[in-house]
Amino acid sequence: MTRATVIAIMFVGLIVPTSQPYAQDVERPTQVTGNTPLPNRYPYVVKDILKYCQPKKGFWIDLGAGKGQVGIPLIEATNNPVAMLDPDAKAMSKGLEIAREKGLEHRLFAVVGVAEDMPFPDNSVDLVVSHGSIFFWDDQVKGLQEIYRVLRPGGKAMIGGGVGSTYPQWAVEEFFRRRRGHFGKADTKKKKHFVKVRSPETFRRWAEDAKLPSFEITGKGALSVGDPKAGLGIWLRFTKQQK
Repeated sequence: MTRATVIAIMFVGLIVPTSQPYAQDVERPTQVTGNTPLPNRYPYVVKDILKYCQPKKGFWIDLGAGKGQVGIPLIEATNNPVAMLDPDAKAMSKGLEIAREKGLEHRLFAVVGVAEDMPFPDNSVDLVVSHGSIFFWDDQVKGLQEIYRVLRPGGKAMIGGGVGSTYPQWAVEEFFRRRRGHFGKADTKKKKHFVKVRSPETFRRWAEDAKLPSFEITGKGALSVGDPKAGLGIWLRFTKQQK
């Protein structure tokens, strides 16, 4: 797929939130075990995206969208259309199916592609969000450069991973406990890589190598929960400078 073959549909105006509640607090169950279902974290991530990016209504992209786990609640929270971009067409097809079941088929779109070669024109996108995908890109620096290229002046990006800064504390603790248990006590090669690519130092290096003019990193990494702006996780946020 080439950029020339993709038609970007663009929207202008201000965010018009719907009345549908999202990211509401969930009461702690009487007993929490390893089998206790945890609240859906994606609405809490969306809440942070809207709080810290404050995007204009327009052309929004969910990069590395998978099944639209971020894109769909983003639509539900704002009523703004979202284009999913992912190399996995099957996953996005499932996302489109979920959107149809929710009556959102007219607001969720799918484009097959990768971060390192985004099939959109320069200066065409108002918001790029990506949850959990940057760690698996072939070239993180190139991907960040592509995001900056497609953003309009004043456009926002929020790239990283986490559960959302307002995710219920009991769920954060259990999520954290399960993550640590998954790795066990052994300092394995897999754990080292997992922690390294989710560290502030790695995110800063990627952003600097991409020559982003300015950026903000929040969160302390994969196994830390102490940042009030990120909770458990790490995020890179930046705005394309006005010409």
